[in-house]
Amino acid sequence: MRRDVSFLNEPTCPHMFLTCVFPSVTARKQIKNMALLDGKGQPYFGLKGKWLTFWITVACATDMSLFGYDQGVSPGGVVITQDYLDVHGLGGTDKTNTRSIVTSIYTIGCFFGALLAFSIGEKLGRRKTVIIGTVIMTIGAILQTTSFSIPHMIVGRIVTGVGNGINTSTAPVWQTETSKVGDRGKLVVFELSMNIFGFMLSQWINGLSFVGGPIGWRLPLAIQLVFCAILFSTLPWLPESPRWLLAHGREDEASRILADLEDKPIDDPVVVAERQEIVFSIDYERKNAIRWRDLLRGQTTAGTNTIRRLLLGAGTQAFQQFGGINAISYYLPTLLIESVGLEDQMARLISALASVSYLFASLIAAPMVERFGRRVMMLVSTLIQLICFILVTVLLAFTEKPGYPSQTEVAKATVVWFFIYYIGFGLGMLGIPWLYPTEINSLPMRTKGAAVATMTDWITNFLVVETTPIGIQNLGWKFYVIWAVTNAVMLPIIWAFFPETANRTLEDLDAYYRENPPLLVIKDKDATSVRRPAKFAAARSNDVEQVVVGDVSKRHVTEYGGRDVSSTEQEK
Repeated sequence: MRRDVSFLNEPTCPHMFLTCVFPSVTARKQIKNMALLDGKGQPYFGLKGKWLTFWITVACATDMSLFGYDQGVSPGGVVITQDYLDVHGLGGTDKTNTRSIVTSIYTIGCFFGALLAFSIGEKLGRRKTVIIGTVIMTIGAILQTTSFSIPHMIVGRIVTGVGNGINTSTAPVWQTETSKVGDRGKLVVFELSMNIFGFMLSQWINGLSFVGGPIGWRLPLAIQLVFCAILFSTLPWLPESPRWLLAHGREDEASRILADLEDKPIDDPVVVAERQEIVFSIDYERKNAIRWRDLLRGQTTAGTNTIRRLLLGAGTQAFQQFGGINAISYYLPTLLIESVGLEDQMARLISALASVSYLFASLIAAPMVERFGRRVMMLVSTLIQLICFILVTVLLAFTEKPGYPSQTEVAKATVVWFFIYYIGFGLGMLGIPWLYPTEINSLPMRTKGAAVATMTDWITNFLVVETTPIGIQNLGWKFYVIWAVTNAVMLPIIWAFFPETANRTLEDLDAYYRENPPLLVIKDKDATSVRRPAKFAAARSNDVEQVVVGDVSKRHVTEYGGRDVSSTEQEK
């Protein structure tokens, strides 16, 4: 049975581009009046193509900047501000465990936020879910800023974490599903660069702790609200993911958004072929999808490789945390004071300077991620992390060796390797673990897969953040051996099991898994090549050609051992 595609012949709205960034009230009234003259409303202030993608990226990047700022502002500066410690009764070495709980409880909130996104994200859509997360984060930021007791601060940290967990599970999915194949990786990795911008900003703002008094910690916490305000000014007018809309039967709206994102007419062959390709993948996934109860029971069948894809996505997030990043980023000033022996002010300055190098490395990674691919970037990043932890471990071991004559000089030499570690992490393991789950999972599983990956990130994050102060205090230099071992274990696993996702459409990846590929990817060129496999490029070209000749129902997606199957056949 041929699908009804008559909506593709509907006329499109006239183009209306704005040259201003944030239209004033008067400008908005003019837009409305112009639309009324034509009898049709113009969404997104008339923005299309790259400009529309740009503003989606602004919203997602702001969300990730807020995420980075939260990671750095409380553990990096607030918790060692004297007025904060006095107000909350957290001073003294006997309060180390309590301080760790107040800091790490945020990640538990993030875990439950990701769990909440797991349940509501697919029902509400990407954009509305991020709006809800931002509302919750606003409430949490206000609670933290006005805190006068440990329970008050803990509640504020948990609420902020819930909002952040929702947003970080959803924003990368939204960006991925609204981006062109050649831009997808760069944009998501760029968002994580903005995460580091937020982190860097927090490190410099932490200098306010030297001002003394409430402003030294309340103002840094209140700055979270600036990010929330930017999100509230952009999210309401931006488009929903067209893939989510198609999955929920809203075909007219999805087709118009696809056309706007491509800056093409709604009946353009490229737009029609892309829509048909998405619909085909949705139909196939629904016919072969695994129910959650069957997945949990281990009752699965070949077809979409749901569990394998879920584990690969979540695995990248676990590897990010077990690479040791938050043992450093959350507590670098503490590491420099207790392990290296620096003064408090110098430790803060070095932490701030390290965050600048961190930001530059992450910006360099954005254009490289499509050129070199996800696999190579993850492998190089993990190798650098391994080398850094080995050298830090050796150097710190000498500093704790009784009678060693150059303890101070050797301890200070570790600072260089903390800088290089940041650079190595920023090149790959920063952004790719947030990008990979949104690519590797199928459309119906994308929100759930990203949520599972984010939950994995936050629960492992909690383990790292909770144990790091205790580990430094009790194990000394031996604490860093743990991270050297975990990085050494990660390298062969990434090399052997993780397929490449660069330069492939999301539907290419669905087609790849419909072939039920082998678990080990190292012998499969289609799985490891950075270039798009020829069979997928040919299938897309055939799709466009079929649209041109008028047969939009025929599909050329490779499956079942390479046989072309039409959507008409699939419905029989």
